[in-house]
Amino acid sequence: MLGTERYRRRMAGKGLRGRLGNAAGAFTSNARNPNLRRAQLSFLGAWTAEWAFTVGLGIVAYRDGGATAVGLVGLLRMAPSAMLTPLLSPLADKGRRERVLILVSVLRGVATGAAAVVVGVGGPLQIVYVLAVLSTIAATLYRPAHSALLPSLCHTGYELASANVVRGLLDAAATFIGPLLAALLLQFTGVTVVFAVAAGASLWAAALLLRLNYDAPPRPAAPRETSWMRSAAEGIRVVSRSRDLALIMGLAAAQSFTRGALTVLNVVVAIELLRTGEPGVGILTAAIGAGAVLGSLAASLLVGTRRLGAWFAVGVALWGIPVTLIGVFPQQIAALGLLACVGVGNSLIDLGGFTLLARLAADEVLARVFGVLESLVALSIGVGALVASLVVDGAGVRPALVTVGLLCPVLAVASWQRLRGMDRSIGVRDDDIDLLHRVAMLNVLPLPAIEQLARGLEPVDVPAGHDVFHQGDVGDRYFVIESGEADVIGDGQVVATLGPGLGFGEIALLRRIRRTATVRATSELRLKALRSDHFLPVVLGYTPSAREAGVVVDSMLDRFTPRDDPEQPPQ
Repeated sequence: MLGTERYRRRMAGKGLRGRLGNAAGAFTSNARNPNLRRAQLSFLGAWTAEWAFTVGLGIVAYRDGGATAVGLVGLLRMAPSAMLTPLLSPLADKGRRERVLILVSVLRGVATGAAAVVVGVGGPLQIVYVLAVLSTIAATLYRPAHSALLPSLCHTGYELASANVVRGLLDAAATFIGPLLAALLLQFTGVTVVFAVAAGASLWAAALLLRLNYDAPPRPAAPRETSWMRSAAEGIRVVSRSRDLALIMGLAAAQSFTRGALTVLNVVVAIELLRTGEPGVGILTAAIGAGAVLGSLAASLLVGTRRLGAWFAVGVALWGIPVTLIGVFPQQIAALGLLACVGVGNSLIDLGGFTLLARLAADEVLARVFGVLESLVALSIGVGALVASLVVDGAGVRPALVTVGLLCPVLAVASWQRLRGMDRSIGVRDDDIDLLHRVAMLNVLPLPAIEQLARGLEPVDVPAGHDVFHQGDVGDRYFVIESGEADVIGDGQVVATLGPGLGFGEIALLRRIRRTATVRATSELRLKALRSDHFLPVVLGYTPSAREAGVVVDSMLDRFTPRDDPEQPPQ
């Protein structure tokens, strides 16, 4: 069965050996899946470009007007993205998501390359800032489209958690490689080369996705009369109606505020507090990436955990506590170690936050939900950069570090109980998904589709000796046995015996005929039922499951066909 039994074995692993097995499985599952592999490497290229460009742009702004200019440029970059990302994110819900990723990566490469030309010829810096805004708008659309794409390339919650761990590791590697590469280039060349290398990395990210080949999960068609603005606003409505989604968004905004503040604080701390000069900015930022690499390796040990919410809270707290401590202990070695702890927190956020959002939101609006997240992130980064610059100018570097650092840990503590409640809810759904994965025609479904089925499951208890339905009944539900046994009785004869993990009732739904046999409980029967309006759109809307369902039905009818052809049910 596709991944489910392996998932069970990993979940059952005890002690360090079991956790190491989970960690190894997280990486090998991505390496074996060519679509996941290409998507993940594209992310590495895109985010290496982003971090290298951010360091270079910070240097340009600092030379232009000091810490205040760095903060204003940060806000200038993020504000348009915050407004436009929710409007553009429906693009990734309407069609093939990798096409959106290719488009935005090419746009980023062109904008960043143009910025390199402007800096190289000594052109007006205002043009560089405008190009930075265009590049950032494209960048903020990349992550929601990529986040919405990953579940479509996975089949289980374990595989999705693995994909988010691997992406977190690559994000960490990019956070380390991008700034370090920028630091080296600044040491020996200049900002022009930094921008040019960032442009090349963006174009490489686009090229990797050209060969992506997968079957997209079924999505309900949007009503024709739905306007673009209404479609864009759906992501905001989905988040506003869900306390769980809103909480994750709020904590992500707090973490992003701190991240934005660090784009200013890293520059000021390196140049004014630690006296390490401009290359020191890249070194401090790379320390976050180094910690994130180690944190991602540690997070891989948690890929089978059912405490994603709890670890997400820990990650949020780690985005603040070390920042406060840098203000208390302003030494270079201490600062590098503490910023590495921030990177560890970032890895836990990638594992917990992105997996929770993908599990809580429906696939048809997933890119828009991630678009709302990216909008909040962009706005929070911009506001954080501006607030940090104002606090630095008004109170000094060390008070700014202490003040900014307190925000995330306080909010993480306040959100603990709610996040643990999410863990319990998703744990129950994982049990239902495991049950559905034991059915051959459902086993091929990608995670968003089978999760959609799991949300529609209804418990049904049938006492021993009672019938679930009778031959000739109109079929309206599909059933999967959770526990107990049942006989399939056709024309008065037992033709099959069913046990846990087997499904029945699909013939009447798929062929639109009356029930071809009676199903009778031989022991107390616990079932999970799916109404036809939940079952049919998913199974028939996805080519592999529709093909497998046809094979299953043909096989059953070859084994037993009623003496009288079932009549067409009344409409």
